Formats: sequence, C-alpha cells, structure tokens
Amino acid sequence: MSLKLVLVEPAGPLNVGSVARLCRTYGLGDLRLVAPRCDPLGDEARLMAVKGFPLLLQAQVFPTLAAALADCGRVVATSGRPEGEPLPLEDPDDALTWLLAGDQALPSALVFGREDRGLSNDELLQAGRLLQIPTPTPHGSLNLSHAVAVVLHDLHRLVRQAPAPAVAAGPPASCSRGVLEAMLSDAQELLLEVGFLLPHTAHARMAKLRALLQRGQVSGPEVALLRGLVCQLRWASRRPFPSSQDH
Repeated sequence: MSLKLVLVEPAGPLNVGSVARLCRTYGLGDLRLVAPRCDPLGDEARLMAVKGFPLLLQAQVFPTLAAALADCGRVVATSGRPEGEPLPLEDPDDALTWLLAGDQALPSALVFGREDRGLSNDELLQAGRLLQIPTPTPHGSLNLSHAVAVVLHDLHRLVRQAPAPAVAAGPPASCSRGVLEAMLSDAQELLLEVGFLLPHTAHARMAKLRALLQRGQVSGPEVALLRGLVCQLRWASRRPFPSSQDH
C-alpha cells in the first residue's frame, strides 16, 4: 500500500523533524505538509529528523488539505474531540483496518491536525474515517509526534498480523478525493442555480451531503454516475421552456 502521511499546518519544527524520523522508521516514503507554520528544513527540524532528514527534503508542501489529498483514495484523519461529529469516531484498529483494505491502485492517507486546535469540521469531512487514540484519562491530548508514533505503531502491527491477501484485496474502482470534490463542486453550483441551496446556508448543507457520501463510501463509478446526473440536470435546467406558440 502506498501511504501518504499529511500534517496540516504544523507549527513546531521539532514535531516535524520527529515525524520525518518516524516515517523513515516505519518505512513511509511520502510526507506531505499543508501550509506549515514553521520552517520544516530549519535547524530544529533537522536535529530531530536525524536519518529521516531526506524525507524532509522531499516533503511536498500544499496550500490546502484538499490539494494534498486530491490523488488519494481512502483517508483516515485523527481527532481528539470527545464527540463523534461530523463523522463517528473509531478506535485505531477499526479505522486502520479499513484504510488497509483500500484500492491498491490509489494511495491512501493518514492526516494529523494542528498542534493547538486539530482539524476543522471541513477538513475532517475530507476523510472517510475519523480515528481517535484511546487514553485512560479525560485529558487525553497527545503531542503531535507522539500521536503519529502511536498510529504508525498500530498500523505496522496490523500489517504484520493480517494475511497478505486480506491486506492487498480491496473494493475495485475507488475514486480519488479530487474526483469526489469535483463532483461536489458541480453539485453545489447546480443546487445554487436552481434555488435548492441559498448562498448563506450552502456551506452547512453541503457539509451534511459530504458526510452522507463519506459514510456511504461511494465508489468511482458511483461518483461518475452522480456527476453525469448533475451535468444532465444542469443542461435540462438551462433549456428554455417551450412557449404556447410552439404547440
């Protein structure tokens, strides 16, 4: 499985360096940074990265999480929130087992949020599963690099325990995040045009639609069907109504 590890707006260079070191330790070759709030190649990051420094040099930087996930199929995001919104929270084994069962033709992604405030609802809705690391106290917040270490350890354990066919097999014809987001953008444009959505409520209502599609885990052909339906409806909505003189 090709796995991308994504850090959203990391602020601590020590954390970024530590995560690069963890990626090297667990055999991940693709670290992606979304709008980092620190210098990922600075002295502190280099100090913590040690032999993982080449990963920092190769790390891709993206302006948004959507851009970082555009080529990915299955996405698991971490959340420290006590509630299960906007998607249900799952323990690491369940979420990571789902991640491992994805379409091998598309890369998968693990997403970690900001040190101070995690991921926004909009960002969480770009994942198919939300993972929460269980802790024995109600004050269970972990340092970013510590959270990455726990999740990668659990992922490595599951890979070792699972028989190869179970890990390699997955539903065919999954769609990338970029394809799904393009369909949702087309749908929002149409729904605004026909008056089903209003500008001041469109964001909230589209978030509910996105959550519904995430729970349903739509496939590539299903997304293509939905996009075709949207295109046909847009064409039909723009056709002039026949006048009475045409009859």
